[in-house]
Amino acid sequence: MIHDLLVNLRRRIFTMKMKLIGWIALALLTLLLLVPFLIPMQTYRHQIEQVASAKLGVPVRIQSLHIALLPSPRANMDGIVVGGNTEITVANVAAVLDVATLFDKVRVISRLEIHQPVLKQAALEIIQNIKLSDETTVVVRHIEVTKAKLERQNLNLPVLNAEIDMSDSGKLVQASIKSADGKLKVDAVPKDAGYAAHVSARHWMPPIAMPVVFDTLESDISYKEQALQVSNFNAELYRGKLRLAASLDWRKDWHLQGKFNTQAIEMADAAKALGKPVKLTGRLSGEGGFSSQSKDVERLADALSLDYQFSVAKGVLHGLDLVKAASLLIKQGQSGGETQFDELSGVLRMRGKQLELHQVKVSSGLLEATGEVKVTPDKKLSGKIEAALKQSLSLVAVPLELSGTIDNPSVKPTKAALIGAIAGTAVLGPAGTALGVKAAGALDKLFGH
Repeated sequence: MIHDLLVNLRRRIFTMKMKLIGWIALALLTLLLLVPFLIPMQTYRHQIEQVASAKLGVPVRIQSLHIALLPSPRANMDGIVVGGNTEITVANVAAVLDVATLFDKVRVISRLEIHQPVLKQAALEIIQNIKLSDETTVVVRHIEVTKAKLERQNLNLPVLNAEIDMSDSGKLVQASIKSADGKLKVDAVPKDAGYAAHVSARHWMPPIAMPVVFDTLESDISYKEQALQVSNFNAELYRGKLRLAASLDWRKDWHLQGKFNTQAIEMADAAKALGKPVKLTGRLSGEGGFSSQSKDVERLADALSLDYQFSVAKGVLHGLDLVKAASLLIKQGQSGGETQFDELSGVLRMRGKQLELHQVKVSSGLLEATGEVKVTPDKKLSGKIEAALKQSLSLVAVPLELSGTIDNPSVKPTKAALIGAIAGTAVLGPAGTALGVKAAGALDKLFGH
């Protein structure tokens, strides 16, 4: 009987201990839930706004601030607006605290989560003017950014996610930035008082005025003192390849320069992808260089100078039939038709929106043609082409005048060619037609027509 009493007593003591532990746990949980409501968040919110405004030099507003102790101690800020014209907005920021450092001189934020930040074009100036203190009181070790949006005029930039590791001194250790659609990735690390990054992309369209789709892209980029260098740029697009090296410097004005090389890019595929009518088919290869200078980055394209020595293999020029134009001495301009060629080569020169084609040469089994072409900003064509048919017994180059527009080109013999043909025919009969055309072509060259 005494044994049974002892067993019951032990059971009661154990039950009481368990109840006590349960009550203590419940009290602690209740305390954890109540503590955030006992902290004067309104006061802290105003203090944070004041400190942030002083650091950034622009007004900072925070819609709400609250503390959560579960699942891990963190401070949450919602509805952040930076700048008098909402240059920066952030939907939510969560700072996960390292509780072991709460009472240290330097407190540690183990993880800073930034959700849906939106940066307008003027935000760059605010970021550049941040006033940093030599005395570090808060250390951020890891930053996670989700659904970031950069808004720049005339640029459709992708939504980005980022993972960033920081040192205790506040410097970047490494960063990984990805587009939300998974098509673009940038990995960056510090290097030589600047930064180095590797860019990789798959089925990606860069945010430029002329949409180009890269099947694959790999490139190295370095940044130092407001200067950007692009190297090892290797891309596959439209069944061909593009190699490029470039530099962009904005320490004073914006300066852009670079060189590039193309290999067997299918012109028809490129035109279709860009939503343009197919005017030229064939595989494009060549090499060239470009440069530009402007006070504003948005105007670099308007000031672009480009020289490109190119050749197109096994293609068709749509809109012009040079064989027909060279075989018929017509008085009216001829448009339509097509010219098949084995190779079309030349030098493309672009100055802003003005285009010129020099040393143009078109060759095929039937045709040998050379010429010079100009394209005005409103797409009007002008130029001279000398076209000769290889099948004729006497190879005579017929001087042709090019006119019309890119969408509706027109070609006809020059006035001198018509006059020469008429004169030669009148003097020597049909046999003199070619002789008269040849003489007219010589006069055209002599007088620079």
